[in-house]
Amino acid sequence: MRIAVTGPESSGKTTLSQQLAQALNAPCIPEYARDYLTELKRPYIFTDLVEIANGQVKNWQQFADTDTLICDTEMLVLKVWSEFKFGKLDAYISEQLEQQEFDLYLLCTPDLPWEEDPLREHPEQRVELFAIYLTELKQRNLPFVVIEGQNEERLQQALTAIENRMCDLSK
Repeated sequence: MRIAVTGPESSGKTTLSQQLAQALNAPCIPEYARDYLTELKRPYIFTDLVEIANGQVKNWQQFADTDTLICDTEMLVLKVWSEFKFGKLDAYISEQLEQQEFDLYLLCTPDLPWEEDPLREHPEQRVELFAIYLTELKQRNLPFVVIEGQNEERLQQALTAIENRMCDLSK
């Protein structure tokens, strides 16, 4: 089962991804953008998003044959980020979004306190960004569950959603 953890920045995606990987004894593919941007010696630009998307895809491909996979971010994050920040979307990211296959998306709500981080940009717009993710998931008719609350509550919601989705897929 391929699980994508998605949503606006500082909504608990990384924490939930790591918790799920541990609980399910599955690999967790980290957010490639974090490493890329940390090593970048200049402010990022629109074309960097394609490099980030390409790096994310390469990381996924290393685990193509894995039964259960947790992905901390996916192409919808890059689409929303690109359109929100730059007002446009590169065709490569759009193509990768159409090609990615996840059995379940876990959409994290921004109901956690904002955590300052030099790579985060929109502390006041997380609710607006969440609404964009929700609309995209619905319009694309993708299987998703909204994850909210604090710590253990989030993990339990996610595990229940995964179990329910596995039952749906086995029918």
